[in-house]
Amino acid sequence: MIKDYFLKQIETAINSAIKAEKLGAMQEYTNGTLVIERPKNADFGDYAVNVSSLARSAKIAPPMIAQAIVSEIQDSDNEYTIIGGFINFKCGKTLLKNLVAEIFTKKESFGKPENVICEKILLEYVSANPTGPFHIGHGRWASMGSVLANLLKFYGHEVYQEFYINDAGSQIQKLGNSLAIRIKQELGEDVDFPTDEIERKNFYPGEYLIPVAKKFLKEHAPTDDVKVLSDYAKKEMEAVQKELLENFQVHFDNFYSELALHKSGKVEECVNKLKASGKIYQKEGADWFKSSDYGDDQDRVIKKADGSNTYLTADIAYHIDKLERGYDRLINIWGADHHGYVARVKASIEALGYDPNKLEVLLGQLVNLVINGEEVRMGKRKNMVTLDELIEEVGVDATRFWMAMRNIDTTLDFDIELAKTNSDENPVFYVQYAHARACSIMRNLVSEKLNTETGEKTPAPLTQNELDKLINNFKPEIVEPALDSGKALLLKLEEYKNVIKTSAETRQVYTICRYVQELASEFHSFYNANRVICDDKDLMKSRIALVWAVKTVLRNAMEDILGVSAPEKM
Repeated sequence: MIKDYFLKQIETAINSAIKAEKLGAMQEYTNGTLVIERPKNADFGDYAVNVSSLARSAKIAPPMIAQAIVSEIQDSDNEYTIIGGFINFKCGKTLLKNLVAEIFTKKESFGKPENVICEKILLEYVSANPTGPFHIGHGRWASMGSVLANLLKFYGHEVYQEFYINDAGSQIQKLGNSLAIRIKQELGEDVDFPTDEIERKNFYPGEYLIPVAKKFLKEHAPTDDVKVLSDYAKKEMEAVQKELLENFQVHFDNFYSELALHKSGKVEECVNKLKASGKIYQKEGADWFKSSDYGDDQDRVIKKADGSNTYLTADIAYHIDKLERGYDRLINIWGADHHGYVARVKASIEALGYDPNKLEVLLGQLVNLVINGEEVRMGKRKNMVTLDELIEEVGVDATRFWMAMRNIDTTLDFDIELAKTNSDENPVFYVQYAHARACSIMRNLVSEKLNTETGEKTPAPLTQNELDKLINNFKPEIVEPALDSGKALLLKLEEYKNVIKTSAETRQVYTICRYVQELASEFHSFYNANRVICDDKDLMKSRIALVWAVKTVLRNAMEDILGVSAPEKM
């Protein structure tokens, strides 16, 4: 990265200045101490570093420190200037030309870091009950998890995506009881769900079970066997959820059943291990896990007095199973309401002899749906807008992009009307239009023009062979005529490498959405200020090189990372 080049020049010069005794009392410098940033005023430079922090050891004023450092820099191609304690850096032609050449050479792999220590990561997200359609909150986790998986894979990790099916609790029996009522209704019986609010919580009265009841009656004779109905309804709901995930471009490697976990004996095995190690004690007939010994704010029940397990018990076994499968790191995406679970699960991991730091939990806020400028309150049973309804309304691309474009710990306001508009205010349209505009320029470049009044044809500015040669045999000097007018655009392209690195390391995906919006903005500004297809052939080729570079980076970020289509026409 250019900023790394600049930092290396600065740090080399610091060590040289120390040896030359130009930095006062300073005897040594630790690499990585200084931070490279982009100046707020672009007139100062492309990058800057504040060396004032060195004054503590140098015992001289920051401007003198900066001057001593710059005096040791051997670099004639780039420009270094000093303002107070800041050293400002302006890229020369070589760095900028090499940047474009790097994009042309690496293409789809541009931005991928080198020498990454690959980790085997299990990423678990969504993990909803198989009792009904996904609500829009599930859509946010699905989008963010899918984008994070794409990002981590591109970064260089081995990522395994898993959906934990919560199919072992009483909710499955409630589902079966609910299907029984729908079947009786289909048979003409005068039955309905309880009207009492407390009793109604023992059912799933949503209309989504009506088609399930119809299908059951086509395939089976009526039955009162709740186990049969529960298994059937669960299977149907799982099929609906899986189909929607595929349509939403969310591809899991495995769907892990909690019920299967219990049947495998792994849950009891974990409990027995905790007992054997003295981490369990009994109180009031229940088994308590000494989680407070490992940082939790209190001990936790893992087996109730009636002999049944708590939710935590299965969670312990599931996470131990993940580690026993050989994963270096576990990343979970949970809703903010699961905040209290983090400490207790980490405590169990440590108590059973594993490193609790291998578990990372990303806690996220939910989604506010905005319709015609007004927020619509969501609830599990009331005013629920399902994910499939949202996708049908605004499309897969808009839903995925909007769901991923805010930090996970920030509540997302999803404006349905704005997400449907073909305007610059709609972020996904704005970005997709930038890619389509770049593609249009490339098409027009090799297309002859027809005067509809005279019938006269004007030859294409470039032949297809000329364009292919420019792309496939790119020469860095081609881009030189456009360096001045395209510098801001080039620096934004360069930024992609740092965005990928930082986003992957911090597990933040909204930064990718923000970056493509900023790149689109720079490209639109460049296009409006510069005529790409022009009479000066050398200038035209240089600007075309920038257009192709932008098109490549946009497509990579949109399709390979965000999972959003990059249309060639709009």
